Amino acid sequence: MFAGVERLVRRVEVDPGASWDPDAWWALIPAVRSLLDRGLNLPAGVTFLVGENGSGKSTLIEALAQAYGLNPEGGSRGAMHRTRETEAPLGAQLRFVRTAGARGNAYFLRAETTHGLYTYLESLEDSPDWDLHERSHGEGFLALLERKFNQPGFYLMDEPEAALSFTSTLTLMSRLATLAESGAQVVVATHSPVLTALPDATVLELGEHGIRRTSWADLAVVEHFRAFLGQPDRYLRHLL
Repeated sequence: MFAGVERLVRRVEVDPGASWDPDAWWALIPAVRSLLDRGLNLPAGVTFLVGENGSGKSTLIEALAQAYGLNPEGGSRGAMHRTRETEAPLGAQLRFVRTAGARGNAYFLRAETTHGLYTYLESLEDSPDWDLHERSHGEGFLALLERKFNQPGFYLMDEPEAALSFTSTLTLMSRLATLAESGAQVVVATHSPVLTALPDATVLELGEHGIRRTSWADLAVVEHFRAFLGQPDRYLRHLL
């Protein structure tokens, strides 16, 4: 699907002048260590970062946002809102290898900080986003997605499925497919076995092994959901 598409970002790697504590908590996460040691090539289209809690998905996606100059709590490069700094300093250690001459929009949506982002957008003079707090969480998320993720560019999302029902997740998939076809490059950290089924997407699984490319059918989360939905009693009798 993405043959011939010119990526804005070709690779993310450690900046030659970077310096960090190798024993810092974030540097000990295998996926982060893999990025620090070997860098990470970013393909065209949509890339999913998948893994268990603590595998480094959010740490990586927040670092990509910071390294690209985006607000780490969500928004564009110019977004000026902040609640509490919780991100690892990883973003300051990274640089992007970009395609010469490539230009595009950029935006970061982070599910856990959307309330603050909505409040900030609402406060702007003549804001077109004054209505986000008046919608449900999922409706506001999809409205913002439609307004900000609407042209070729570099886009980041952290666990967008947290706000969405099953049918709304399918709407998000459709939006991602449209973005990819337009030439946008999107990186999404997610737990969703539905979202990661997007055709032609790249799936990177994070874990003790670091970062490895895999297929949707081989994802552990897909296997677990299939087994649970097929025989929920088998799981529940060990839990309840």
